[in-house]
Amino acid sequence: MVALCRLGFVNSQLYRRPFPALRKPGLPFPSCPSNSRKFPDPSHLRDKPLKIVTCCFSSSSSSSMEAPPEGYRRNVGICLINNSNKVFSASRLDIPSAWQMPQGGIDEGEDPRTAAIRELREETGVTSAEIVAEVPYWLTYDFPPEVRVKLNKQWGSDWKGQAQKWFLLRFTGKDEEINLLGDGTEKAEFGEWSWMTPQQVIELAVDFKKPVYEEVLKVFTPHLQSDSAEPKL
Repeated sequence: MVALCRLGFVNSQLYRRPFPALRKPGLPFPSCPSNSRKFPDPSHLRDKPLKIVTCCFSSSSSSSMEAPPEGYRRNVGICLINNSNKVFSASRLDIPSAWQMPQGGIDEGEDPRTAAIRELREETGVTSAEIVAEVPYWLTYDFPPEVRVKLNKQWGSDWKGQAQKWFLLRFTGKDEEINLLGDGTEKAEFGEWSWMTPQQVIELAVDFKKPVYEEVLKVFTPHLQSDSAEPKL
């Protein structure tokens, strides 16, 4: 799949997205209370020109299926929500303007549910979470050409994109538990984090992931609108 991309810059005076309070990574509480630091007015982000990536894909660039297709890396996605039904999202260290929900590859022979819990712990340090629901099918997205080259060089593979199994998890701990250094088993991936509305999560995601995010959050809408979500048995 070939994705045609163009880069544009939007003047911050004409285009400003609403940014929620941000948190920066740090050591686990209580050794480093600054882990839960809030920025009610993140002007250091708002006042910079935003770099927008616009990509055009064919209708098959994001699709759903019962089994992961050939040529796509098996992956899990985690939609973590708090008691206010806000969604966890974090900015990437390598691309600070790109925000995303936690995700990661499924190991050989690993159950997707086990992978989701492991990836959440590795990327956010969170262990206080319960699986509430899952998208009952696989969702795929294609890598833009430059992303495909970079990631496949890193992985030593030739994946077209990722096939993802998505899970909704309810966070049952306190914000101080969230640590973007993770559990120490993997290199940190995120720089800042925040609880967001579903619309904010979609708006701040890179364009090639937006169709998947829209589908995931649509499937989970009943849980996001309710006062509470019961763990899935």
